[in-house]
Amino acid sequence: MFMNKKLALLTLLLFTVVLLGGCASSSTAVGVFDVNKAMTESPKIKQFQEQLNTKGKELSDKLEKEKAGISAEEFQKRQEATYAEFLKSKQDLESQVDASIKQSIDEVAKEKKLGVVLYKNGVAQGGVDITDDVIKKMQ
Repeated sequence: MFMNKKLALLTLLLFTVVLLGGCASSSTAVGVFDVNKAMTESPKIKQFQEQLNTKGKELSDKLEKEKAGISAEEFQKRQEATYAEFLKSKQDLESQVDASIKQSIDEVAKEKKLGVVLYKNGVAQGGVDITDDVIKKMQ
């Protein structure tokens, strides 16, 4: 009985060593991505922001044109509906931005053989800054 426990413990220990050894050989390089820099410098993100601004202006102009011929109550209802439509457009564009950033980060991480990519605002030091590479991929 004691030998079986020893054998089981030895097998478990050997399995753990093999498992940890396999994990150690994987990529441990860390990439760092600066979201704020991407938001201010990426042409694609600027394009999304311009689309959102254009949509907001169109909706606002349309609402102002309708304002003269409707009651205050009806105007408030249309204003709420217009705001909801704007929020929907904003969420759609934000989803596109997020997808574009994620895809670009994935591509750069594979090219640079990075095991982990962290957001820069959470990293005190270290890591390979991949922000410029991600911005280039997004174009």
